[in-house]
Amino acid sequence: MGKWPSLDKIDMIEDSIDDETYERKLKKLQYRLLDLQVHHIRTGGRAIIGIDGWDAAGKGGAIQRIVYGLEPRSTLVWRIGAPTPAEQGRHYLWRFWDRLPAPGNWSIFDRTWYGRVLVERIEGFCDEDAWKRAYREINEFERQLTDDGVHVIKLLFHVSAEEQQRRMIERLDKPHKRYKIGLEDFRNIAKRKAYVEAYKDMLDKTDTDHAPWHVVATDNKKQARLAALEVVVEMLGQGVEIVEQELDPRVVDAAYKLWGWKPGHKKDGGDKK
Repeated sequence: MGKWPSLDKIDMIEDSIDDETYERKLKKLQYRLLDLQVHHIRTGGRAIIGIDGWDAAGKGGAIQRIVYGLEPRSTLVWRIGAPTPAEQGRHYLWRFWDRLPAPGNWSIFDRTWYGRVLVERIEGFCDEDAWKRAYREINEFERQLTDDGVHVIKLLFHVSAEEQQRRMIERLDKPHKRYKIGLEDFRNIAKRKAYVEAYKDMLDKTDTDHAPWHVVATDNKKQARLAALEVVVEMLGQGVEIVEQELDPRVVDAAYKLWGWKPGHKKDGGDKK
């Protein structure tokens, strides 16, 4: 664990990127991500991608680009909101244990268990002893997961106050985006200073070797999406060599009997022998 700078002191200057370059880089990362997912499906690998950050920081857009092209049955996206009455009667980590990925699956969390040390801390939804204790509980939770072979990737999406305001006003101006904004957003924005302090404590206390934090500057949405995918690809690709899957000889034999097909052989007429 190291000492992180305050988020509002992070350099947010980002170079622009043209559409053609963006699309080319995005597709390359998405293809690589699919290769890694297929590898996990074949080997029973499990991954958790936890995404937290400010309102209007581009979390949803990044998730959309991460899951695009992936095998949907093995990709689970969990949008985490306020706990239900049933969940409130259990330990706050219970609802996350209940959503962990099975072998071969990836779970993507749109907001995470860090709500205990962020919104619950700021809004007083739990007492001080509870949120201070949560740093240890969360580190132990993530240690258990990684010790069990789960890849844990944590992304924090940071947007400047000025860009956040611009995006919020855009949501107000555009009817099809108004569903994204509510009174609680204004309540959170008004407490930005408190949230900056909470984010710093979170980074300092839960940035570990087994589950490190990755802060993504998001004032430039395209660069942020590429940066997020690059982190996921890099983390999931560590120590992985993608090899072409061998054909099962029984499958080859069945294809030959039915269609006259065999590896390296193409016939005109499709199913004619």
